[in-house]
Amino acid sequence: MKCSENRNTGGFTLIELLVTLGLGMVVLATVTTTFMSQTRFYSAQEQVNEMEQNARGALDLITREIKMAGYNPNDASFDGVTVSGTTQLQIKADLNAVSGIEIGGNENITYAYDNSTHQITRTVGGGAAEVLADNITAVTFTCYKADGATTTTISSEIRQVKVEITATTAKPDPNYSANGGYREYTVSATVTPTNLAL
Repeated sequence: MKCSENRNTGGFTLIELLVTLGLGMVVLATVTTTFMSQTRFYSAQEQVNEMEQNARGALDLITREIKMAGYNPNDASFDGVTVSGTTQLQIKADLNAVSGIEIGGNENITYAYDNSTHQITRTVGGGAAEVLADNITAVTFTCYKADGATTTTISSEIRQVKVEITATTAKPDPNYSANGGYREYTVSATVTPTNLAL
């Protein structure tokens, strides 16, 4: 007696395999494109966040120290705020209440903007300048007298200080066409040091 074999013919044809492979490649390309787009977006957003934090952190420290300018419990002879142009600001305060300003202490602080390195530096006492903020494109210190007029030379008449900082991203964003791809962020604050005579 002869047995007929019933073979399973439920496999895939070559055409079905090629169509499945093609659809798989389309799905893979879509996922890869989406992933790359999201990576670029997150990288650009990280650059923006770093730029904003950099500018805000520098502005916060500068304004806090300007508020202490002129603190002089012993009536020593010194100017609380001194400006040199619009990119350098010196702050003095007798923080330890010992007559006068200590040269090596944190009672004499100078902020300066270096256009060649795009940095704000902070010098404490007689020490070396330390970098406070990077990727800064502009810093302006504007001083005002009691009548609201600006002043750049007469430190005894300074009653308010406006600080304006413009920061930029460290790397260009290819999806941002202005400014060569570098995003910019500007923060400013006007401070009235309470220790300066009104």
